[in-house]
Formats: sequence, structure tokens, C-alpha cells
Amino acid sequence: MVHLSPLSVVDPTNPKKPGYRTLALTAMLIGACTSYGQADTLLNAPPTDTADARNRLRLPVFTLTTDDLDGELGNQDISGILQSSRDVFTSVAGFSFGQARFRIRGYDSENTLVTINGVLVNDLETGWATWSNWAGLNDVTRWMQVRTGIGSNRNLFGSIGGSSDMNIQASALRKGVRVSYASANRAYRNRIMFTYNTGLQANGWAFSFSGSRRWADEGYVDGTSFNAFAYFLAAEKRINDRHSISFSGFGAPIRQGRQALAVQEAYDLTDNPFYNPNWGYQNGEKRNAKMSFDHKPMIMATHNFAISDAANLSTSAYYTFGRDGLTGLNWFDAKDPRPDYYRYLPSFYRYENTGFYDDQVSAWQNENTRQIDWDQLYFANGKNEYSVLNANGVIGDTITGNRSKYIVEEVRADPLRFGLNSVWTKAFAGETQLTIGGSAHKQRTHYFKTVDDLLGGDFWVDIDQFADRDFNDSIISQNDLSTPNKVVEEGDVFGWDYYVHTRYVNAFAQLEKKWTRLEAFVGIDLSHTSFWREGLVQNGRFPDNSLGDGDKNNFIGFGLKAGSIYKLTGRHFVSANAAFITRPPTAYSSFLSPRVRDAVIPGLTQESATSGDISYVLRAPRVKGRATLYYTRIADQVWNRSYYHDEFLTIVNYAMTGVDQVHQGVELGMEANLTSTWTMTAVYAGGSYTYDSRPVATITRNNSEEVFGADRTIYWKGYRVGGMPQNAGSLGFKYNSPKYWFAGITGNWFGNIYLDPNPDRRTAEALENLVTSDPQWDDLLEQTKLDDNVTVDLFAGKSWMLKRKYRLAVNLSVSNLLDNQEFRIGGFEQLRYDRTQVDKFPPKYSYLFGRNYFAMVTFSF
Repeated sequence: MVHLSPLSVVDPTNPKKPGYRTLALTAMLIGACTSYGQADTLLNAPPTDTADARNRLRLPVFTLTTDDLDGELGNQDISGILQSSRDVFTSVAGFSFGQARFRIRGYDSENTLVTINGVLVNDLETGWATWSNWAGLNDVTRWMQVRTGIGSNRNLFGSIGGSSDMNIQASALRKGVRVSYASANRAYRNRIMFTYNTGLQANGWAFSFSGSRRWADEGYVDGTSFNAFAYFLAAEKRINDRHSISFSGFGAPIRQGRQALAVQEAYDLTDNPFYNPNWGYQNGEKRNAKMSFDHKPMIMATHNFAISDAANLSTSAYYTFGRDGLTGLNWFDAKDPRPDYYRYLPSFYRYENTGFYDDQVSAWQNENTRQIDWDQLYFANGKNEYSVLNANGVIGDTITGNRSKYIVEEVRADPLRFGLNSVWTKAFAGETQLTIGGSAHKQRTHYFKTVDDLLGGDFWVDIDQFADRDFNDSIISQNDLSTPNKVVEEGDVFGWDYYVHTRYVNAFAQLEKKWTRLEAFVGIDLSHTSFWREGLVQNGRFPDNSLGDGDKNNFIGFGLKAGSIYKLTGRHFVSANAAFITRPPTAYSSFLSPRVRDAVIPGLTQESATSGDISYVLRAPRVKGRATLYYTRIADQVWNRSYYHDEFLTIVNYAMTGVDQVHQGVELGMEANLTSTWTMTAVYAGGSYTYDSRPVATITRNNSEEVFGADRTIYWKGYRVGGMPQNAGSLGFKYNSPKYWFAGITGNWFGNIYLDPNPDRRTAEALENLVTSDPQWDDLLEQTKLDDNVTVDLFAGKSWMLKRKYRLAVNLSVSNLLDNQEFRIGGFEQLRYDRTQVDKFPPKYSYLFGRNYFAMVTFSF
């Protein structure tokens, strides 16, 4: 919980419109976070599993609302009451539950849409909104309208998780100067920020500037450095009463050392639940092999046209580009350099029945064993003289030198995207509003990797080590047939090089109608999506379908939604909403192995989502509350991963179609004013998120057309969707002093936390030759469940008004006050497994940070 001050602002498109409210909240709270500043931590958190280079960070779905309705409610519009009131459930779920990766209704972030100046900013290829693209611009993005679940929206059709809409035009930002400094012990240690907004001036111009820096030599976790900047510039010209034009641009370059998850054995050996195997000492300093460097600036122009007093047309054009990179170790004909590789753990020696178990336990007490040995990597590279014959495809050309066995590579996914969005709205007589909008988007993501550091060697040869081992063919093992035996140095592209193109166009319409006691809306959406792969190199394993444009995959999407609010009295309301949406599978999940070929998953088809909710809302002067029942079914999803398969002894692509999920449950929230200064909040989320089908899997070899398993049935029905608490509760008390200070404490409980099930362990093939009495039977089938746990959070703040013009504010929040370091909040079941010794590849876990804080001083005028 945090202190939120209510703020009313004028609708910039209609200054005479009464009762208009926007969200007054610093953007550091964006995301599921517990207090001031934690969103920055979450936005730049370490990867949650080894697939993070593909998946990146999926932010929890959340909702924030204002706290500005305390008076008599009977004479206000129904929608005004429900939309401008602070909803205690979504506030607590967004703040207090976020530390445990709670997601409202269990939705992934592709089910919640984000717009900036009306432009959809969710990635076209993944469906996710990357909040870190504007991280550090808290003073700009704080003016945000957030809608939860299905509902009316005059910016876009929306989705089952709702939307977050930001207006960053210069005239919409609060006039003044704001300077702040923050100290924390989370992802970063320090933050400075400066913002200046002119507001709309007499000459019709408005300007805005904001910038920040966040940094840490080392964050909460060992080896996780952090260095980030953010910038924002905007200008707007109000030409006359009908027309205005605005320009906005922003970016947030972030370089960060990452944390990797580990098995419980590694945490126990190091006596550290935040053990990080990604770093090691080099020349006496910690060096992290997993460094991310992201910077994707965006520029946009918006034209607002007030056609009449009742009609408005808003059109925005945008362009975004940049880089998204993550470094990591690569090696050829050498030992695995990762210190927590399963063969280096004491348990491996126990399984192999050797006598070195105790010796390896002792070795793990030494940092040279449990961290990356950079000196050894340099030593190996400096003693590996090698001659490359016919180098770079030139017959007779020989290059001799130290061929690196180990390198640091950078895997890149650099997007380029532009598009246009336009929305027309008109108010008709009889409290009727019609909205019609459409958009067109074009995105191209460049996937490739480069040599970041040869680690003392002279060059790297661009051949695939698995193909070199499996086929013993010098042509098949080439990654680029146009340049056989390609010799690469630092900065050179190697391995793979391709584009994924995505096109998306849509049109939507929405009709809203108000009566004395009833409000209702209906909306419809129609869209077309097309995506394909374009290979930039010819791969030796797939010479016929790796170079050039692949087949285009086309899908038509459709959406229909409706909802209503009925006012029983001025304080009691009932609302109901429903939606049916069809949408394409994401391009990101649709290709079998896009790094080497353009083939897509067999049986690719549309996804669908059916969702509904019904709520009772109470808005009394001293008590506010909501009770909601919800149900959502998402059908025909695609699931796609690559990993090393122990039975087939090679990298495989594991793709499933027909993945269905059901999300259902109850949301209860109450806020009571116990006295004029004391407030109590109570919240409960009771969810059941399960897989509801038996998907079909196709298993293919990554380096050939060979199919290991076709139409394999996955017995997933009834298993829990992992990655979040499915149940949570909170009880909080807050004191608001008349002398402009506040303090509060919140206790939180989290339960039913599961890890996502490994699909191949839930097949008939995995249980072959086993009987129910075998210990492996239950080991293979039982889903990993984490312990229930509790946290306590503390927050406080005070503000001073100086000379009736200047404001000084101090805020402090302490999360996990009791320093609970035994709270496992997530992880994953390893896809690699041995069905005869299931615990040979146990799950990897992540732990909740221990006691941590965020303190901020703000000066504004």
C-alpha cells in the first residue's frame, strides 16, 4: 500500500466537461509493485528462467484507480461513480501482491493492452507491452487511465484484461518543475529525476522535458549492476479552437547485469537464496556474463481535430526502432563453463555412484567453483592454436591463430515499427456516444547475434557444434553457406540472421447509452494479421527454406463485447460484462525453429477467448467495496520451446497446439474509514487457473527435418497454470494525520503457487514400462507446488508546503519487513528430465527479496 493523493484535472479535449478524473500516480508504481519505486525494480528484474532470452519479462496484469470520491453519490452518473472511485481490490492487488508475481485473474500481459497518445504499443510479434521502454519517466507516464477487464473504451476495442492509456501530449502534463532523488536496495541503488512542464501558454504552445538516471554498482543480488537513463521531449501547438498538433519522443537506455535461477541444491550449498551463477571474478572485480542492453526510442505526432462541440477526431502517427540485446557465454569443443551445470553439482556424483560427492560439497564452498572462472576461459583460449583452411569460402586461404573455445556473444532482437491510429467520437442526443476507430501497423524485428568478446582468442569459426557432432559433414554444419568456414571477430554477425515481419490492421466501433439507472455499451472489432520470416543467410542444415521470404501466415480476428451497469441506489450497483474474441497465434510462438528455417508449427490456428464477470459494488460514505465473480476460457493456444532432450540426445523443438486454459474465481475488496484518521483495507483473491485440454505435441530435431514425436498427447487437463499465486489475501491499516503525514502497515498472504508443468512428463511415453507402484510414476505426474507464505510491508510519508508555493515531500516504504527469505515465488520445472531419475534435473526456483526499501525526496513547484 502507498499513499495516493486525489487529483482532479480538466479534460484537455473538453475543458467544460464536469466530473473528469485521471489517475494521479507516479509511474514508478506502474506494474504489480508494493510501494513507491518498485515498478522500476520489476521492470528491470533479472530473468525468471533460462528461456528469458526468448521470453523476456512478462509483467503482471494490474489495475490502478484514483481515490477521489468521498461525498454523496446519489446525484452522480453511474459510470462516473465506478470509474473515478478507487477500487480497493485492484489497488492492493497491484501494489501489495505484486512482490509475489501475482497477476489479476491470472492473465499474462498480452491480455492487457497499452496505448500512448492513442497508439497501441504492445509488441506485434509477442503481444506484450514492454514497460521498461519508458521506465524512469515516472513524472510523464503518471497521468494514466486504467481500465480493468472488459469495459467500454474510447481509445481501442480492448481485451479481456483491460487497458492502460497514457496521454503524454505536452498540454496534458501538469505545469511545473519537479526534482527528486531516491535511494533503494533493489535493482538499483540511486535515482535522480528532473521534469519541467510549461503547460499550455497564452501563445498556444506547450513544452515538456523529463530526464532521469538510475544506477547501482551492484543491486540486491550479487553481480547485478544497473545503469539506466531516460529522456522525454514534447511540444504541442494549439492552432485554434478546433486544431492542435503535438510531437512527443522518449527513450530509456538500460544496461543491466542479470540473475539466473538455480536449483535448490545450489542455494543450499551457498547458503544464499539469491545465489547468482552468472558472474565470476576477473582481475579482482565481478563480471556478469549475462548483460542486457535495451534501448528502443519512440517518436510520435498527434493531430486533434474538434470537428464540432459534439465530435472529435484524433490521429496519431509513430515510429520506433532500437536494440534489445542479451549477452551470454558460448563454447565449442570445450567443457560447459556454467558453474551450476548439473554435472558439477554434488548430486551428480551421488547419481553416478562415484566417491566424489563429499569432495564436491567442499569444493562448492569456494567461489572459484560456484562462480564463473573467467581466468580459466582466457587460459583455454590462449592455448588453442588452430588453422582454418579455405577460410571465409576463399579456396586456398588459411587463417592461423588462437581459435576461441569460449566467447561472450550478444543475442539481439532489434525492432523497427511504424503505424497510424485514428479515432472518431461523437456524442448524440439522449446520452448516446459513438466511437469508431482504426489502425495500421508494420513491424520488422531483426534477429541475429554478434561476437561481444573473444576472451583472449583471435577468432571464432561460424559452424554449429551440434551439427558438426551429429552429421560429421563440413557443409551441413555451416551456418552461412555463402561464406563457408566463416571466421568472425568481435562485432561480427554469426550464427543466425533473419527478420520476422508482422502486419496488423484493425477497425472497431463502440456504442454507449445512458439512462437514469442503467448504462450499457456494445463494441465490435475486426482485424487482419500477417506474419512471415525472411532469412538473410542460407543455413547448411536447411538450404531450401532458410534464405529469403517464407510463406505468409494470414489470420482474421474478430471481437464482440457488451456490458451494463445498473444503479440499485446511489450507493449500490451491479455490473456485468462479457466478450468473445478470436485472435491469431503470436508470430513469436508460431515458428518451429526460426533461427534456421521458416517452418511453422503444424496445425496452426486461431486462438479464442470467452470471458465474463458480474460485480456488486458498494460506495457508502464510510465503506467502499466490491465483490466480483469472473470466468474466462482461452482456447487453441500455441506452446513452443527448445531444449536438450536426454532421450534423443540433441536439441529439440517441442511445440504444442490446442492448449486451453480456464481462469475463474472471486475478487473481494473492502475499505472502511474506522475514524477520521484511520482506514482499514481487506482484500481476498480466490482463483482457480487450470489447463483445460489435452494438447497435441510435435517434437522435431532442431538441426534436421526429423520428427521424433508426432501427435503426442499431453495429459495436461486439470493441471494448474503456474507462475503466480492463485490465492492471496491482505489486511492493512493506515493513519492519515491532519498534519500532512501518513503511515501504514499491510500483512499479505499468498497461496496455491505452482510451477508450470513439464508437458513431456505428462505423456504415455514418459510412463512407458512403469506401473503405478513405481516411485517414478508419482514423481513424473505430480505438479510442483510451492509453500504458502506471508509478508509484511510498511510505508510512511510527509509533505511540507513552503511559502505557499514550494512543496517538499518525503516517502519511505519497506517491503518484506520481517525479512522472510524462505519465500519461493516462482521458477520452472526443467524441460530436460530423466524419467528413471526424475530429480536428476529438479526445478529451478526464484526467491522473494528479503527486507528492502525505497526512500524518496521530492521538491516541486
